[in-house]
Amino acid sequence: MGDAPTGRRVTAAAKGDVVVFLIGMRINRWRAVRHWLPALMAMPRMIKELSQDGDSGFLGHRGLGGGPRVFTVAQYWESSEKLIAYASDPSGEHRPAWAAFNRRLRSSNGGVGIWHETYVVPAGSYESIYVDMPPAGLGAAWGVEPVERRGERAAQRLEGKAA
Repeated sequence: MGDAPTGRRVTAAAKGDVVVFLIGMRINRWRAVRHWLPALMAMPRMIKELSQDGDSGFLGHRGLGGGPRVFTVAQYWESSEKLIAYASDPSGEHRPAWAAFNRRLRSSNGGVGIWHETYVVPAGSYESIYVDMPPAGLGAAWGVEPVERRGERAAQRLEGKAA
């Protein structure tokens, strides 16, 4: 989709349920580099692996700001089943990274924290709009369509009633 603004009002072309996975880490002690750096470096490898596997169910991601010690990524997935399948796949990047993190965690004395949240959003319970900007988030993951197809107002898009 590129970085060029659309030059129009569009909305995400998502169909059905949407799975949003938020994952992040917090550096609690800067000097604990050997504990937080491997965790920080693992995410780009996982994103690359997922982006190259069209059958993974991974639709896209977006880095979110959080300050100098907080790193968060929003991910969009076809289904929670595909997300869980990736997380538990012993041949993928996630399982070894998670096992290594857990080993380091025992000796880190709280040097780094990790969290995640998974949201399965039912069809009709989300809406979006992108005006004169490149599609972001859900729109980048699912593609976009003219806003008129889903409704001019947020309430119409949430109700599934076109304008």
